Amino acid sequence: MQAREVKTAEEARRIVEARGLSHVKIGVTDIDGVLRGKYMARDKFFSALEGGFGFCDVVLGWDSQDELYDNTAFTGWHTAYPDAPVRIVPESCRELPFEENMLFFLGEFADKAEAICPRGTLRRVLDKADSMGFKAKAAFEYEFFLFDETPDSIREKGYSGLKPITPGMFGYSVLRSTVHADFYQELLALAETMDFPIEGLHTETGPGVLEAAIGVDDALAAADKAALFKSFTKVLAQRGGMMATFMAKWSPDYPGQSGHLHLSLTDTEGKPVFHDAGAEHGMSPTMRHFLGGQQKLMPEMLALISPTVNSFSRLIPGFWAPTASLWGVENRTCALRTIGDSPKSMRVEYRVAAADGNPYIVQAAALASGLWGIENEVEPEAPVKGNAYAVKPPARLAFPATLWEAAQKLRRSKAARQMLGDDFVEHFAATREWEERQYRKHISDWELQRYFEII
Repeated sequence: MQAREVKTAEEARRIVEARGLSHVKIGVTDIDGVLRGKYMARDKFFSALEGGFGFCDVVLGWDSQDELYDNTAFTGWHTAYPDAPVRIVPESCRELPFEENMLFFLGEFADKAEAICPRGTLRRVLDKADSMGFKAKAAFEYEFFLFDETPDSIREKGYSGLKPITPGMFGYSVLRSTVHADFYQELLALAETMDFPIEGLHTETGPGVLEAAIGVDDALAAADKAALFKSFTKVLAQRGGMMATFMAKWSPDYPGQSGHLHLSLTDTEGKPVFHDAGAEHGMSPTMRHFLGGQQKLMPEMLALISPTVNSFSRLIPGFWAPTASLWGVENRTCALRTIGDSPKSMRVEYRVAAADGNPYIVQAAALASGLWGIENEVEPEAPVKGNAYAVKPPARLAFPATLWEAAQKLRRSKAARQMLGDDFVEHFAATREWEERQYRKHISDWELQRYFEII
């Protein structure tokens, strides 16, 4: 049996027994989309397949630097950080090519913790879609910069003067991808082995930047693949003496790094529902209302999609990132781009998302807002033709200017609470407020250079 043939707990047990493994590796994603996990002994794994296992809920109560939130209700010093139940997802079984014969499984939080679990939140939105008679298809594409650095060297340099693997601006370069073919081929092979297959891989505009488009899949599987792609691309780079970053914007001199999401709906039989050859722009009423909901709720949902302080450095005019909740047909200057001219190809590209987003939460927000639009028959605004950066948007479509402001909009969003749950919205908004507060404690080089002597 191959790893990706595993679908049930019994099959997971059989493959571990057949390989004679003493341990397997388990991972869950935290609020920031970071994979947290451990090796688990074979007997404990077999037990966990049936009844789950306990995982310290601090994973949902700290930030990306392991600093504890002081403003969340779900967990904290006031709860003493107990274990939260986790269920193993047998069908997530994958080979770990860096560790001979080793298997990797994803898990997700259960019981009360499920309300704020990123994967569990997306699953609830997909259950909502199912109740409305829809299935979702999705695909992520990520930009990431590669550096000729190590975790030690970037710290020794104070994250300054870093050396990308290639110089200059050279998008879609055959030269660069051939000179560095070893890494490209290793990444493509890794993606096939771990089942997040890449359908397109090329250089982008900027020194050392690549873009990878992951193949389309059912929505939950697509989010799993995106989470694994981000983590194991970093693993591959570091094992090769390099570093990959998925920061939204690491330098003011270059475009930010996107994490675009492509979404479409089918009926329960798998028939696409977005295309109508006789309608304007080929969009069915279902697609039109889906798009309308996404457009209307994007400013309220932005904290879910642009979840770091750094995310907002990317959302500036002229750098291939949107600046307001506008849409257009085949328009890459808009936050929402409609693509396709056939039932199979018709979809929405959710271009506001950056590479730093948690793929489960990004997709939950994008899909929930679209389903809300269908339920409420929300009509989109007129599409933008040409340069969306030159359009002054109405206030209702303007983005929050900061992560703090975005968190407040999320807290006040009745639609977000309806579609994602009060517990999730409260917890996530609090974590973004924490993130902004951590930033406010920091004194930047810019401030020192500007004010130290002169003011």
